[in-house]
Amino acid sequence: MSARDEFRKQFAVEANAHSKIKKIIAVVSGKGGVGKSFITGVLASSMQKKGYQCAVLDADVTGASIPHLFGLNGILYAGDDGIIPAVTRTGVEVISSNLLLDDPNKPIIWRSPMINSIIKQFYSEAAWGEVDYMFIDMPPGTGDVPLTVFQSFPVDGVIIVTTPQDLVSMIVEKAVSMADQMEVPVLAVVENMSYVVCDDCGKKIELFPNKDHLIRNANVDTIVKLPLDPKNAAACDDGNVEAVVLPELNGLIEKIRNL
Repeated sequence: MSARDEFRKQFAVEANAHSKIKKIIAVVSGKGGVGKSFITGVLASSMQKKGYQCAVLDADVTGASIPHLFGLNGILYAGDDGIIPAVTRTGVEVISSNLLLDDPNKPIIWRSPMINSIIKQFYSEAAWGEVDYMFIDMPPGTGDVPLTVFQSFPVDGVIIVTTPQDLVSMIVEKAVSMADQMEVPVLAVVENMSYVVCDDCGKKIELFPNKDHLIRNANVDTIVKLPLDPKNAAACDDGNVEAVVLPELNGLIEKIRNL
């Protein structure tokens, strides 16, 4: 029995009887502030527009930003079949800790066992219905929550989000190593805020020294570089991540479709 099979045997959590989740993709990062939630939102909404039913499980319980990106507010409620996910403008289903609060600005001050428990409940007690692709927005790092997700849920692939900074090699390699130990394939490394495009000449300007070789040391065959674009930041601030279009992600989207 493989290590992953052993984990699943001990820790597996099943979706409820009113959910059929076909594929699960975890979006992870080694540290915060790299745009992990942004990438999660764009991927989910992009695939939703292609005719797939998508969902986002926000596992970043103490730093939840998914509802704000999608312009969601209000409080989740339970129906006869389980917790009813919120639904975005384009039809993406979302469950997040911020949708449990009467004031989304209130901090969630919980210890790890309670956080892990609610993440499992988000998956197992929600009436997700039929979902083609569920994206799990993970908290940064390789700690308790990522371990819970990898051990408890049938994750089909991992996307690692980073930025072009000095720590990129260590961060990416740690995340790849964790995925390898959990026997989950790494679909891609997404290098966010990789460059800016000059409005006048269209030239790509790298904001940090080129560190391609450091990412490639992690032996990931798909590397996606995304620009730093103020218009995308403004869309997210306005709760309209579904308006963001990133052609650079088309290859990765096709890879996800072929899982």
